Amino acid sequence: MTYSLTVRDHIMIAHSLTGEAFGPAQRLHGATYVVDATFRAAALDDDGVVVDIGRASEVLRGILSLLSYRNLDEEPEFAGVNTTTERLCGVIAEKLVLAAREGSLGAARLTGIGVTLRESHVAWASYEVEL
Repeated sequence: MTYSLTVRDHIMIAHSLTGEAFGPAQRLHGATYVVDATFRAAALDDDGVVVDIGRASEVLRGILSLLSYRNLDEEPEFAGVNTTTERLCGVIAEKLVLAAREGSLGAARLTGIGVTLRESHVAWASYEVEL
């Protein structure tokens, strides 16, 4: 049995991707992602929640604000790597893990965190972390 709670936000970024596999995406272009952060727990906390929705939304917004309206090609954190949708999922999820460990989410004992970035209605990627 697993409970989950998801909060949603969005980011708008610019980037380019290196490698022939990316075709025209090798040129600088923009992307808007709908971002879903899902928190999982085997049991609810004493208040009957997986995480505090308000706190989880604030933490996610804080993480995304560091990426949004930026050209990721110019960010030191991404030097030398392709900022693919998959990689961005992992970066966001790992920052959420740190927030959970710091107690910033008002959470039950989480068993996992997942992040999904939806680039369009037909394409998205996810990253899952077991805790």
